[in-house]
Amino acid sequence: MENEAILSNVGEYTIFEYNGQTIRFRTSARLVCYTKIIEWDHGYIVAMAKYQGMKEREEYIDLIPILENLYYNADEFLKPIKKVRIRYAA
Repeated sequence: MENEAILSNVGEYTIFEYNGQTIRFRTSARLVCYTKIIEWDHGYIVAMAKYQGMKEREEYIDLIPILENLYYNADEFLKPIKKVRIRYAA
């Protein structure tokens, strides 16, 4: 789907993919996986996440400062994204 982005994680990194662009940023080494997207609001993600030794909990990700630090035009990059889904590890 062309208006859909993907959220996943590998090791200590969260990965956000859209339109051929891959943005990786550090997260907790205890993060096992994201389990559900609760909300997507133009760069702000509320997701459920599973951590080692903890109950599942809400996680908040604000992509705008991450994109700006990478010299992206955050509004332009995020505007076409209508949905975010999780890619589960194989």
